[in-house]
Amino acid sequence: MNILEQLNTPDDLKLLLPKQLLQLAEEIRSLIIDTVSKNGGHLAPSLGTVELTIALYKIFDFPTDKLVWDVGHQAYTHKILSGRRDQFSTLRQKGGLTGFPKRSESPYDAFGVGHASTSISAALGMAAARDIDGGRFKVIAVIGDGAMSGGEAFEALNNVGALKKDMLIILNDNEMSISKNVGALSSYFSQIRTNPEYTRVKKDIGSLIARLPKVGQTFYKTAEILKDSVKNAFIAGGLFEEMGISYIGPVDGNNLPNLITILQRIKNIHGPVMLHILTKKGKGYPPAEKHPDKFHGIGRFDIETGQSVSKPSSIPTYTQIFSNTLLKIASDDKDIVAITAAMPGGTGLSAFARQYPERFFDVGIAEEHALTMAAGLASAGKKPVVALYSTFAQRGYDQILHDICLQNLPVTICLDRAGLVGEDGPTHHGVFDYSFLRNIPGITLMAPQDENELQHMLYTAIEHNGPIVLRYPRGQACGIPMDVSLHHLPIGFGKILSDSGEYAIIAIGSMVCPALKAAEILRSDNILCSVINARFIKPLDKALLITLAQTKKHLITVEENVLAGGFGSAVLEVLSQNNISPGKITCLGLPDKFISQGPRDELLRDYGLTAGEIAKTIKNLVNHQHN
Repeated sequence: MNILEQLNTPDDLKLLLPKQLLQLAEEIRSLIIDTVSKNGGHLAPSLGTVELTIALYKIFDFPTDKLVWDVGHQAYTHKILSGRRDQFSTLRQKGGLTGFPKRSESPYDAFGVGHASTSISAALGMAAARDIDGGRFKVIAVIGDGAMSGGEAFEALNNVGALKKDMLIILNDNEMSISKNVGALSSYFSQIRTNPEYTRVKKDIGSLIARLPKVGQTFYKTAEILKDSVKNAFIAGGLFEEMGISYIGPVDGNNLPNLITILQRIKNIHGPVMLHILTKKGKGYPPAEKHPDKFHGIGRFDIETGQSVSKPSSIPTYTQIFSNTLLKIASDDKDIVAITAAMPGGTGLSAFARQYPERFFDVGIAEEHALTMAAGLASAGKKPVVALYSTFAQRGYDQILHDICLQNLPVTICLDRAGLVGEDGPTHHGVFDYSFLRNIPGITLMAPQDENELQHMLYTAIEHNGPIVLRYPRGQACGIPMDVSLHHLPIGFGKILSDSGEYAIIAIGSMVCPALKAAEILRSDNILCSVINARFIKPLDKALLITLAQTKKHLITVEENVLAGGFGSAVLEVLSQNNISPGKITCLGLPDKFISQGPRDELLRDYGLTAGEIAKTIKNLVNHQHN
């Protein structure tokens, strides 16, 4: 009998016997593997938390009790058990379940997540609200040890220790975030995991506690004394205890019966508690266990082999072009250093790390620190290149403004995954960077039309004596020939790619190639359009814009960014300042809303940013003007 198919509500799970719970864990794993093999997704982290999630649903009463996931990479079992089993096949699909917890999707999703290190802060807020209202529900935060390297997590822990609210923090320790964890905190957890004396004595203590006839304060005080003596003897610091948080662990997070027993006892402890569990990332699927980094977030794959089913392409990605170009430039310039925030593979810096380990810094999930560290390096004469995803750069806005730009320091910030990124949805779309960066004084912001221009822009950025941001999209480049030699681009100047007709399409970055194709489509309808590669969002080529406005009947800007405060807004500002009617310009871009998940091509089409849709908009504009 398939147990999972018999579970219609979380209450049904509470009736299952221990043997049935173990079978349920295997059935859930099978469903996750099957679904992710077809849809892509975060496989390895969710496989590691199957037992934990079942144990939480066995002991606690969701959604009355509140369960907050950090990032949400680990929450697939949570989605399945919370009434979304029959929808799980739509995971990460357009119109289907999101890849992360989302409050509007289910009352069981207590807090929407997608970026790391937020769970403890959110859970503390819920616990504080509960106490103000005189409530009695439990609050649980599940945070991976990689997310513990984020500063917000420690800001929250500091406050948790001071407020002493009843809440449970589960530290899911699998030695991984996306890539291998780094830093002193990771080393600290390793000491706890690998100290044989600590493990032996903790096991003895666990046996003793298991024989105690009652739980509650007697259990708590006894465990507290024994636990303190062990940590003081074997683990230097007692970090979390010193912060005022009761620490229990480490325990096997994939041992379901033991987890249920421990959670039942912890449920009756008052004050903040941290349960440290050890899990296997990718558990139950050998390819993911062997390569947890590869299967952290993966596209469609063959279950039997673990191999991707996507067709290989000879066209490199923008990330690969960035990586290769940085290596080329760094070979001639020893002052170049590279920094990333727990994303060496995703940002293309792994090769740099291998070739120049002394010049590479992975700071963990700490974008704020990465950017201010870059400012420090720049102030000491180095040429730092910080590689981040656009969506994560949002976390370091103050550092870009205050620590880098205010001091006019020569830091190169490379924003990968800019624009729409597809199935990861609104938490990961990088569609705000034009808007939140271009208002900063002294910053230079640019975006290449293709991979060849990307390499020249990176070369230009590194040699620029000031803060500069280079923004490029996810996925394959355009497949054009690459120049052998690198050269500087004149900052603040656009490039006219074609000059004909009464209309001008002014495109930036990833929208230049669709604009060129749109012009070709329109030519077949006898509508002639000039196409301009703006290159720079800041500084704008004001002289070119004014000339175009004075000589063309109408201008159309195209950007893969929200229109609010974006590239088109900047062009409108220039025209307004020069007394040119805003009626001469139409701005194409993304609306003032959070864009849901879906294939990137479909999303671009939905919002009018494919070549065909751009051509259709301009054709309608021309027809309207002629009528």
